[in-house]
Order: sequence, then C-alpha cells, then structure tokens
Amino acid sequence: MVPSVLIANRGEIAVRLIRTYRALGVRTVAAYSDADAGALHVRLADQAVQIGPPAVTGSYLNSAALVAAASEAGATAVDPGYGLLSENAEFARAVRAAGLVFIGPPARAIADMGDKPTAHAIARRAGVPVVPGSGVITSAAEAAAAAGRLGYPVVVKASFGGGGRGMRVVDDAAGLAAALAAAGAEAAAAFGRGEVYLERHIPAARHVEVQLLADAHGTVLTLGDRDCSVQRRYQKLIEEAPAPFLPETVRAGLAQAAARLAAEVGYTSTGTAEFLYAPASGEFFFLEMNTRLQVEHGVTELVTGIDLVEHRLAVALGEPLGLRQEDVRVRGHAIEVRLAAEDPWQQFRPAPGVITGLQLPSGPWLRADLGVAAGDRVPQEYDSMFGKLMAWGPDRESVRRRLAAALAELRVDGLPSTAPYLREVLGQPAFVRGEHTTTTLEQDWQPDPGKLPPAAGQSAPASGARVVEIRASTGPFRVSIHGQPRAAGAVAAAGRGAARPARPGGPGAAVAGGAPAAPMDGVVVKVEVTAGEAVERHAVLVVLEAMKMQIPVTAPAAGTVAEVLVVPGASVTAGQPLVQLVSP
Repeated sequence: MVPSVLIANRGEIAVRLIRTYRALGVRTVAAYSDADAGALHVRLADQAVQIGPPAVTGSYLNSAALVAAASEAGATAVDPGYGLLSENAEFARAVRAAGLVFIGPPARAIADMGDKPTAHAIARRAGVPVVPGSGVITSAAEAAAAAGRLGYPVVVKASFGGGGRGMRVVDDAAGLAAALAAAGAEAAAAFGRGEVYLERHIPAARHVEVQLLADAHGTVLTLGDRDCSVQRRYQKLIEEAPAPFLPETVRAGLAQAAARLAAEVGYTSTGTAEFLYAPASGEFFFLEMNTRLQVEHGVTELVTGIDLVEHRLAVALGEPLGLRQEDVRVRGHAIEVRLAAEDPWQQFRPAPGVITGLQLPSGPWLRADLGVAAGDRVPQEYDSMFGKLMAWGPDRESVRRRLAAALAELRVDGLPSTAPYLREVLGQPAFVRGEHTTTTLEQDWQPDPGKLPPAAGQSAPASGARVVEIRASTGPFRVSIHGQPRAAGAVAAAGRGAARPARPGGPGAAVAGGAPAAPMDGVVVKVEVTAGEAVERHAVLVVLEAMKMQIPVTAPAAGTVAEVLVVPGASVTAGQPLVQLVSP
C-alpha cells in the first residue's frame, strides 16, 4: 500500500477519493488553486499544497505544478480522478518519470483511446462495431467531403477529451463551418487540444456504457452496464445501473465487446466503454473509451458492492484483482442525478455563488457524494456540478420513487440548482417507462419558465428558492425567489433601476438603467459591439463564460451603444453593467 497520494483534482471527486483512501489508511494530499483555498477537499485532506491561480490552465491543468506539489508533499502516488488531466497521456508519463505511481491506465492506452479515430481503428480490429466517421479534420474542404460521404446529419466531435465537450450536431452543409469552429474552440478550452472529426448521427438512440476493471495479470472484468441517456447538450444529467429494458442478448453483446476492446489495447485500471444503442434495430455502436473513473461510477458500486477507487489503487500498485467474472453480481438497481449550480428555469444559466445552507436527505439506501458543505462557494472558474445524489433499491421503480423523495427533501440555499428539475424528469412518463433517448430531454422535457416547481410542503423548494405568499385583490398566490437575500441597501437600490434578472426563457440579458448587465459572475470572452454602433433588439453585445459555459448577453431593445464598459478577459459580477445603451 502506498503511504500517501496526491489528489490531482478538485470538488466532488477529490472528496470521494479522499474518503476511500482515508478508510484504507492512506495519507492524502490535496492540490488546490487560489479559488479553492478553503474548499472541502482541502479541509478533508491530511495535507494541502497550493498549485496556482484560479484559472485551470495555471493550476489543475498545470502538469508540472502538480508533479512538483506531489514531490514537495512527499506523496508517492498521484490520483487524477476524472476530467482535467485524468485522460492526459503526457501527465501520466510525467508522473511516472518523477518516480511516482500513477493511479490509472498506461499512458499508451490513454493516448490510443483518447484519440477517437485511433480508438475506432482499434475497436474495428477487435471486432467491435463502430459509428461510421472520418479521421481528424484538417480543412473545411475535407470536412465537407467527409460529411457528404457520411450523409447528414453528422456530429462534429472533439478528437481528445470527453464529457460531451466539443460536440455539435450539423443538419446540413450550411451549418458545418460554424459547428467546426465552435466545437474546436470548446475542445481547446476544455482539453488543450482543438482537433475534431465527424461521425454519422444516430437518431433516437440510447447511451449505454460498460464499466471495465482490469489488472496487469490478464484479468479483464466487466462490472455491468449503465444507461446515461438523460442528456442536455451531450452532458449527462441522470445515470442508472443496470441499463433498464435492455434485451439480454444486447447486454451480453455489449459486455463482450467492451472486454475485447480492453484486451486489445492492453488496458489496466478502471475504464468505461461507451456505446450508442438503437432500440429500433437492436444495433449498438462503439463511441469512445473513457480511460478514467467515470462521474457515474457510484451507481455501479451500489449494484455490485465493489469499491472502484480501492481496486484501481491495487491495480496501480501491480496487485492482482483477486476477482473473477463469476464473482461479479449485479443486485437491484441504482439511479444517480448530478447536482449543478445552474438555473433550469433560466435556460440552465450558470449560478456560481455561496451555498448558504445545505440540508441533505436521509434514509435507507441513499448516497450523497458532494464536494461542498454549507458556507462553501461554488466558483465560477470551474464546472457547475457540485455533487451527486444516488439511491439503490431492489427494482427500478422503487429506486425512482426513493430518489424523487430524496430530491424533495434536499435543500440547497443561496443559489439555484438542478435538483427540482431533475426530480420532475424522474416523474416523466417516458422516463418511467424507459422510452427516453439521448434527445428526449431537449425535445420534450424543457423546463417551463412559467411554472417553477412547488415547494412540496417545505419552507423552501429543493432549488434553494424562498417561497413568498403575496396577497392580491384576486386572492393569494405564491412566488419562488432564487438567489441570496440582498442587503437592505441593495434592495433599496433595486427600486431605483438596479439590475433585474433576464425574462424567463429570454436572452441572457439583464437591464440596469439602460445598461445590459451580467446575469451571473463570469469572465468576458468577447465584446461584439463598439461605441456608436446601432444594434437591434436581441443582438449579442457581450459573451460571458462561467462554469465552462458561454452565455450571450443581448440587447433588450434596439438602440445605440453609448459606451462599452468591459474588455475581453475581465472578470464581472452578477448585475455589473456591461454596455451602456441609449434609445434610437
């Protein structure tokens, strides 16, 4: 057993890793940026080392700083968790070159599986069906030719990384150039690599994945499958294990394909083979392999009783798993929801800020993996997900009801969260019947801006909103108010034309005395207008970025730009004026 491990990550996954290592008697070292100086993972670890500024490029994506931090703290191993540098082959090599144990797969496997075209070639060699696609796109002409060969619609996808970053569906040739640029820019920002390729779009499909666990002694195990079809913009919101309503022949075929792929690439550690399954035809196609621990690994742990973090440490130390495939038993069902600081009723607008109060649900067979506690800040520099809530039960329907009840009990005060929206999704008839696909949420389950969720008997709904009863001549009615209570002075100022929130479902603009304002804390990515320019209603004025999402701030009415109040790269706070507009 290694005496100490540097956690080269942050947030929920860092906390989860620390807790297993603590139970194993392993000393932990937290790496943290300036923005995370007081974070929960820093408080829980045995030691903490500062690695750089808030921006991920100078901290959590700084390979040299992380390796130096491990050496400074006397750590003997590094665990990258998920995201950030977890699938970076050069980081794995740098860790091992420093004489440290890298808790993950071989660098070669990371590189081969991280390059999607290469991964697809390996999958074909292993006899695994693959979605038809192109190689890395190097020019607009090459992209047009590949799209014509594949047939529209196509998907532009990042060659490196995962998690839905750098993906765009293109319906026709007119939208191809813009999708290539947007996907490449997003991939470069998230993974430091902007290469993209094309794939045929498979409509009405489910996203099903197989959990792998392999050691260096020839053992490759499949630990059941998961369904991750509840997605928004290719980001998973709800995951469950095992994948429901899956024909057993398909389930067996997926497991066999995943095991062949892992053996072909010489894989060790935890990993996940992801597939698209088309219920109408019964076909499945390999998408990609995630060479890391998945966000949704907890539901697999709940149904198998296997601690994946513990076993991946043993594999990294060269130990045999001591398990056979026949030892793996999937019992019951588990569902997970991802909790994020976003406002679903404002187009999932990022909502960084302080969690002023936190009440977690309790009961049998519930698990809450959170990276925050009451009083902690959810920083605007990082992903909006701050935790996960999971439930287990003997069957899917009992789990669905248990998790919905737990979400009703959950309270997150101080900022909006996705919790009440996800509770509504759990009750959608198509979800109950297991008939949803990867596009159902965006097509059929969009939150109604005019219908905030009821308080469900609580003093405040699960989103952290305050419920106020207002009496009018027509009778009393209730209003849900999101966000932190403002100081008395700020409330008074609000009555004199201070910032107001964007209209529900409308553009991401707030108006402050003729000055469209930032709807949340963030960083200015682009300024699209100049002083003296005439703009139409809804014209994009400024683009902000927060929590890895870009939000356009638009003109509330036609007018002329009197003054631009911000510059690209500037940090802004919610309600801060961005552009001064005057009426035409």
